[in-house]
Amino acid sequence: MSDTLDLFADPIELTTALVDVRSVSGEEAEIADLVERSLKLHAGHLEITRSGNAVLARTNLGRERRVVLAGHLDTVPINQNFPSRREGEILHGCGTVDMKGGDAVMLAIAARSAEARHDLTFVFYDCEEIEAERNGLTRIQRDLEEWLRGDLAIVCEPSNGTVEAGCQGTMRIEIKTSGKRAHTARAWMGQNAIHGMGEALRRLEAYVPRQPEIDGCHYHEGLQAVKISGGVAGNVVPDEAVLTVNHRFAPDRTAEQAEQHLREVFEGFDVTVTDVAGGALPGLNAPAAQELVRAAGGTPVAKLGWTDVARFAALGMPAVNFGPGDPTLAHTQEENVPVHQITGCFDVLKRFLLA
Repeated sequence: MSDTLDLFADPIELTTALVDVRSVSGEEAEIADLVERSLKLHAGHLEITRSGNAVLARTNLGRERRVVLAGHLDTVPINQNFPSRREGEILHGCGTVDMKGGDAVMLAIAARSAEARHDLTFVFYDCEEIEAERNGLTRIQRDLEEWLRGDLAIVCEPSNGTVEAGCQGTMRIEIKTSGKRAHTARAWMGQNAIHGMGEALRRLEAYVPRQPEIDGCHYHEGLQAVKISGGVAGNVVPDEAVLTVNHRFAPDRTAEQAEQHLREVFEGFDVTVTDVAGGALPGLNAPAAQELVRAAGGTPVAKLGWTDVARFAALGMPAVNFGPGDPTLAHTQEENVPVHQITGCFDVLKRFLLA
């Protein structure tokens, strides 16, 4: 591997070079060093700083607006899909979708940003694919929050080259039922906690999720049982059962409103929230977001999963997902990206940011 990347090369070549650097979560030092050296060599007009294994760079051109572009450098563990290989117009390999293609586009824009239309900030961060407390954005927000602020954030996660606006929130709850142990030969002397979960499951089965439209984007909520546990032994009436439920809620609801809704759905049950991350409104009415939509063409769609756009939205900024690759291929052994999507995303951001 070369000591630096040619940031003026074709973004497809940049993607290939990035994919061929191992960077599983927690092991990003090599790729972060490479990105930092390359930016210093090819984009000397940028202010560059380092936060752990995250690299941050920005212009200071005095423009009216600032756009923040963010992309994580880490991948999930390699699964017999390293190094990259190209078959015709398809690039295969770990990270081709999630999200070395987006990183490559960001690097190509950074190298050409000396006379950008907007001031730009580039955030290449670590540990996105693992627990939230290790996510590099958590550390950056704590230590260097001003580097994350702007008028629009573009998270270059895979979106099939389409603007995906905002994101839904996610919440996990545990529903617990209690009973009384007894020998199954004399079951009438006990109370079966697993049987007591039946009503909660019936409510789940009958649940009709909301499908609100926000800023022209169609969101689709969900409520699903994802785990159930209980039981003591093969001849004991169980005295406890636990049902884990995941709720995906549209961004017109706060986390507090989503929790209140679940407590209403499961009224009468013992409900505990175990995990929550709020969503992000589309923010497509913001001037900078409207410029991006015009540059991209087509119709923006809702992001149904949760992404780091929510972190930027929490800072009061409109935020969208926009990057090459099919998100349904992320984390799979078959991860691959049509190279025209890399070129297409680069062309859109070049029109929006540099033209």
